[in-house]
Amino acid sequence: RESDHRAWTPVSYTVTRQNATVQGLTEGKAYFFRIAAENIIGMGPFTETTKEIVIRDPITVPDRPEDLEVKAVTKNSVTLTWNPPKYNGGSDITMYVLESRLIGKEKFHRVTKEKMLDRKYTVEGLKEGDTYEYRVSACNIVGQGKPSFCTKPITCKDEIAPPSLDLDFRDKLIVRVGEAFSLTGRYSGKPAPKVTWLKDYTVVKEDDRTKIKTTPTTLCLGILKSVREDSGKYCVTVENSTGSRKGFCQVNVVDRPSPPVGPVIFDEVHKDHMVVSWKPPLDDGGSEITNYIIEKKDAHRDMWMPVTSATVKTTCKIPKLLEGKEYQIRIYAENLYGISDPLISDEMKAKDRFRVPDAPEQPVIKDVTKDSAVVVWNKPYDGGKPITNYIVEKKETMATRWVRVTKDPIFPGTQFKVPDLLEGCQYEFRVSAENEIGVSDPSPPSKPIFARDPIAKPSPPVNPEAVDKTKNSVDLSWQPPRHDGNGKIIGYLVEYQKVGDEEWKKANLTADSCPETKYKVTGLTEGLTYKFRVKAVNAAGESEPAYVPDPVEVKDRLEPPELILDANMAREQHVKAGDTLRLSAVIKGVPFPKVSWKKEDREVSPKADIEVTGVGSKLEIRNTVHEDGGIYSLTVENPAGSKTVSVKVVVLDKPGPPRNLQVSEVRSDSCYLTWMEPEDDGGSVITNYVVERKDVASAQWVAISSSSKKRSHMAKYLIEGTQYLFRVAAENQFGRGPYVETLKPIKAIDPLHPPGPPKNLHHVDVDKTEVSLVWNRPDRDGGAEITGYLVEYQEDGADEWTKFQTVPMLDCVVTGL
Repeated sequence: RESDHRAWTPVSYTVTRQNATVQGLTEGKAYFFRIAAENIIGMGPFTETTKEIVIRDPITVPDRPEDLEVKAVTKNSVTLTWNPPKYNGGSDITMYVLESRLIGKEKFHRVTKEKMLDRKYTVEGLKEGDTYEYRVSACNIVGQGKPSFCTKPITCKDEIAPPSLDLDFRDKLIVRVGEAFSLTGRYSGKPAPKVTWLKDYTVVKEDDRTKIKTTPTTLCLGILKSVREDSGKYCVTVENSTGSRKGFCQVNVVDRPSPPVGPVIFDEVHKDHMVVSWKPPLDDGGSEITNYIIEKKDAHRDMWMPVTSATVKTTCKIPKLLEGKEYQIRIYAENLYGISDPLISDEMKAKDRFRVPDAPEQPVIKDVTKDSAVVVWNKPYDGGKPITNYIVEKKETMATRWVRVTKDPIFPGTQFKVPDLLEGCQYEFRVSAENEIGVSDPSPPSKPIFARDPIAKPSPPVNPEAVDKTKNSVDLSWQPPRHDGNGKIIGYLVEYQKVGDEEWKKANLTADSCPETKYKVTGLTEGLTYKFRVKAVNAAGESEPAYVPDPVEVKDRLEPPELILDANMAREQHVKAGDTLRLSAVIKGVPFPKVSWKKEDREVSPKADIEVTGVGSKLEIRNTVHEDGGIYSLTVENPAGSKTVSVKVVVLDKPGPPRNLQVSEVRSDSCYLTWMEPEDDGGSVITNYVVERKDVASAQWVAISSSSKKRSHMAKYLIEGTQYLFRVAAENQFGRGPYVETLKPIKAIDPLHPPGPPKNLHHVDVDKTEVSLVWNRPDRDGGAEITGYLVEYQEDGADEWTKFQTVPMLDCVVTGL
């Protein structure tokens, strides 16, 4: 019976075995079964299955999974996918088991312990360079089925594939203004490429209208509501480390054109027609203008009448006008995508407009000779009536009156040869045009020209030669050309060429920078050899070159130094103190010598100004003092030699102070002074000495001698007992030198001598320890009052005298004996 029914249904009538096959069951339904035994007596009790049985096919392990594939490989991971087995064994798949085996090993190892139901898995943490193979098995309630077929051996390394690009758009795309467009495609590459969009080589950025969408395999650039500015060359670049691919599309966003550019110009106006012109639109809408639509209307009516709609020219004849009426013209531009807004003209009256011709443009003068010139001009606008004659006039530049060059008509040619010019005079020319209405205004005057035969190029310069040289320059000289080509020589072009080279280089860029027949070529390289040539230039151009005959080696020309002494460099130079000392000499030598000044073989004083020019040298000392005197030497030296000159400079000055002033033979009314001549006589003979004295109590010095040539003097008339100072100075023709003064005052007294011995020394009393002595005054006091007497005693038999004391009187008691 079915599990949800109560009624039992018999399966068979007679079964003799202990098993039976029940047929006709429904798959998926649950049933109970019961069995009873039967003999001839009857049927025994039923035995029933304890639980329901669901009818289904027998359950086995699943088949092997299918299509195991490697999707991605890096240096440390592998990504695999697979499909489920064709048969799950009668039970749902509960999980998959992924296994790997390192090539060289025998056993497979399970990759993950987790329960895995997804059919995609990335194995990570692998070692770069190792090679593995993989297999996968499916599990159901019964168990694990057979493994899939193994993958090929997979080596762990980063996959590299150059980019590929498959575009959905063509090389050119035309879009109407306001419409959207998109550029799409697919790409691939490993590692994943970078996608860049450019427009006219500028990176495209997203905004409200511009959208960029990139997936791992697709790319898209979309632009909403396109405008004309979206036109351009679009480029998509797909790039990775292995290379790049590019795709291009020229997008043209098209629209109707902008209006023609005004104003409308009325080129011709007649009583029954007009000719108008205009300029094309600034923007043709991205498509060529197919035609212009021209309409006209009476200025006082509102109805526009068609003139033509089939012209591509920017000029049009407006016919069928009524004389005297005012008209307006309206012009549209049209392309494949529409018609522009109109350009409307000003009002113009239909009537004939004839007038005298316009003034011709400024004429050009050519083929000038000493007595003729050809005047050339362009035909001007004829004013609506044909030109019938041209009038050519001339005048001298400094004059004011214009004169016709001929009374004959000049037509139809637009040039005329003017005869009868005066050689050397300067002329200007002008032209007028004439039609049946009258004569036009004259043209602007031509540029002034001189009536002289045409100038030819000059002949070459004559005899160029190298006249001097240094280590980086060469001086050239030449004579003017024999023929100047009837034109003033503007100047000369000098060129040089290193021997071995083919190219000539210009030493001067313009001829007027070298008007003379000489030039110094600078910037050359020492030791190299050069060729030189010179061209003469006049208004007609450059002459043929004249060559310096021989190549020139660039090096210093050696000439030993030479000194030409000025008068102030005589053997001895005298200069008065306070004046300026000047020593100078002219110096020659190639290369220019090195100049050095010395004084007594040492550097000259810092106060000396030394100037060295290209032709000489000068030493100057202002406000000279005596110490500036000495022997000065000037040395000039170059690689060819050296030369030295010397001059003795004497600075004439007052003498120095006398030396070693001594005072002797002092008396009460005189003393004797002596001294030595000064070390420095100031460069001139000492003429006399000045001797002065001064009482120490006075501030005033008194001269006692001013004309003595001797180096001694007896100072007389001193006041006895007074203290004096003395000083002496030397004089020469330049003045009096400084004084030398006595170091300490001298007292005017006679010289002193020791007094004579006391007389008649004897004792008058004796005690056991003392003796009383008396004596008389000496015969002489030595020139000064006696101030005391020194008493000494000596023990009998001893050598030494012992001082006792000095007493003022003529007696003394010696105690302590």
